[in-house]
Amino acid sequence: MKVLILGSGGREHALAWAAKRCERVTEVVCAPGNGGMAKIARLVPVNLRDLDAMVRVAEAEQPGLTIVGPELPLSLGIVDALRERGLRVFGPTRAAAKLETSKGFAKRFMQRHNIPTAAYAICASPEEIEKAVELFHPPMVVKADGLAAGKGVVICPSRQTAIEAARGMFMGTLLGATENQVVIEELLEGEEISFLCLSDGKNVAPLAPAQDHKRIGEGDTGPNTGGMGAYSSDDLLEPGMGEWILHHIAEPTIRGMAEEETPFTGVLFCGLMMTARGPEVLEFNVRFGDPEAQAILVRLESDLIDVLEAAIDGKLAEAELRWGAGASACVVASSSGYPGSYRMGFPITGLAAAARVPGVEVFHSGSTVEGGQLVTAGGRVLGVTVAAPSLGQALARAYEAMAEIQFDGMYCRRDIGHRAELRRKV
Repeated sequence: MKVLILGSGGREHALAWAAKRCERVTEVVCAPGNGGMAKIARLVPVNLRDLDAMVRVAEAEQPGLTIVGPELPLSLGIVDALRERGLRVFGPTRAAAKLETSKGFAKRFMQRHNIPTAAYAICASPEEIEKAVELFHPPMVVKADGLAAGKGVVICPSRQTAIEAARGMFMGTLLGATENQVVIEELLEGEEISFLCLSDGKNVAPLAPAQDHKRIGEGDTGPNTGGMGAYSSDDLLEPGMGEWILHHIAEPTIRGMAEEETPFTGVLFCGLMMTARGPEVLEFNVRFGDPEAQAILVRLESDLIDVLEAAIDGKLAEAELRWGAGASACVVASSSGYPGSYRMGFPITGLAAAARVPGVEVFHSGSTVEGGQLVTAGGRVLGVTVAAPSLGQALARAYEAMAEIQFDGMYCRRDIGHRAELRRKV
């Protein structure tokens, strides 16, 4: 079977790596892919903002399965378009993807279906914002309604800063694009957990839980990024908590989408805050996370393609998900200046030495080949990922491998997994 993967980041590299290990897979094609993915897949150029171009690639390749990595193609309706042409594709429809593409839709949906989430107000103008902020105690959260590449959430210490952030979103000065709606939320406190599930529209199968590290600085300081690292471990959730989340959040979401005639097939990513009131939904994503996918997929022992096809065929209840015991970690190497402005084109060295560390997989997020040399081509460049019997071992090996890698201005957080250590001390 030929598998086509749409996307070019670390998540898609991990998906390609997992697909390549499946017995039935004869070829993996990545569109557009990146420099590091070229070792395991054939790369095909495509603009992920161009629906027609993506359709042309799929029609030309005629894959047995297409896996959609990032959210943008889902928001454009790539799943709908490929299904109309009789092609098998894993991911939600454009209508179902509104759980991620519209924060307002998601909040109203959760209210309709009694899914725990923060108190909120949805505003369509700066004047509505000025009235809404009076209902919240600072600090509060201001969120762009639409997709914002992980940059559409602002924590505001006062009502005035919330008003200013919302105005920036409406005017397009804050995110580079204007918003028609802005969401104000109470600030939830606690520990964040990424709880991902597969769904066939009716049945739900949880994946191994993970924890992302969004902020650029150690100790969770500085601005948010797309993710500076993640880990997954058997003890990330307290006993019974995974079942509670499944029954009170994931399953009601899938059931609610079916009741509203927008059945959800694909990955439901529940971004949760473990508050004193219990788990509450911060946001939904409708695809694998990045870098959570890297940490989760290296633990997966089942055949990925078999499981994804079971979801497409409505047979997820018959699929088996087996996980390697222990833990995994992904540590991201980024360009200097990220998540702000940064330079690219610096040679990347030491990858062969890093790969010799036991259990290490280096997934590429932003690299390309120029003149036969692998060079940086993004803010997040690499994700050094390891599965091991314990989180301590996984992290030690990841940082051992990271020490072998060099490029000008390389930066990585040295405290990935620090909350697990704090949890053990409590």
